Amino acid sequence: MNDENTKELVTIIVQRKDGQRALDAATKAGAPGVTYFYARGTGIRQKLGMLGMFIEAEKQIIMVAVEQGEGEKILNAITKALELDKPGKGFGFIQPIYKVVGYYADK
Repeated sequence: MNDENTKELVTIIVQRKDGQRALDAATKAGAPGVTYFYARGTGIRQKLGMLGMFIEAEKQIIMVAVEQGEGEKILNAITKALELDKPGKGFGFIQPIYKVVGYYADK
């Protein structure tokens, strides 16, 4: 299912202290709106041993719905701003949205 109504959902999970920088990077890259909430995480901290104690358990989850093809621009901007390509900095992914209600992006 791939048509002009398909959107993308960019999801980013970062340490809570880095959340505002991620929000700013998404907005600057053209995100029409951002939804976020707080969570706790586990996994990489344990795998990194002593280095892992510097990674917060408190996370901020950021979700951005965008037009198809725009997700990569948002993800790349946040990756660059927060160095997500380094271990322990967070991670992000893009998912297709096949049906959405209430989505509005000023064109």
